[in-house]
Amino acid sequence: MTPPADSLLTEIRSCALCAGNLPYPPRPIVQIEEQARILIIGQAPGIKAHDSSQPWNDASGDKLRGWLGVNREQFYSPAFTHLPMAFCFPGCKNGADAPPPKICALTWHAKVQAQLTPALTLYIGRYAQQYYLPEHKTLTKAVRFTTKSPGNAYALPHPSGRNNRWQARNPWFETHSLEVLRHSVAAVLG
Repeated sequence: MTPPADSLLTEIRSCALCAGNLPYPPRPIVQIEEQARILIIGQAPGIKAHDSSQPWNDASGDKLRGWLGVNREQFYSPAFTHLPMAFCFPGCKNGADAPPPKICALTWHAKVQAQLTPALTLYIGRYAQQYYLPEHKTLTKAVRFTTKSPGNAYALPHPSGRNNRWQARNPWFETHSLEVLRHSVAAVLG
């Protein structure tokens, strides 16, 4: 039996599974709301989110909120659950954030999702796409497929500035996909 969300959140916040592999002490950053209408599955908190203990509290979060057509108040309201692939900042590798350790998703995701009934799920970035939508061989194919028409799940590129080149090579994302996404988000938050 899955524990209630409050109990589960307490367990997650005390998790130290990766303690020996992280450059900073574990600080699991999630927002679990049982009544959430939108589930965001991202990659892992960046250093600014780690320092503030708030998911998406950085430039990537600003860009993501713009893509969704929501403000900070809406984004951090009980309408949203924020469930990254890894709950703690994984450190840096080759000048960027390191990949999220898989143990978080393997240990916690099914337990959290058992508590939720979102109307819309957003898979942000390649790591979430590969874990949840492996039938799409690339993130580009997943984004294109899931945003062809309104649905209840979308794959999106990570809103990091490192993906500006991807956006420039895929102008359909801004001209079509974001319109479909914003319409779906607005309908769910209605």
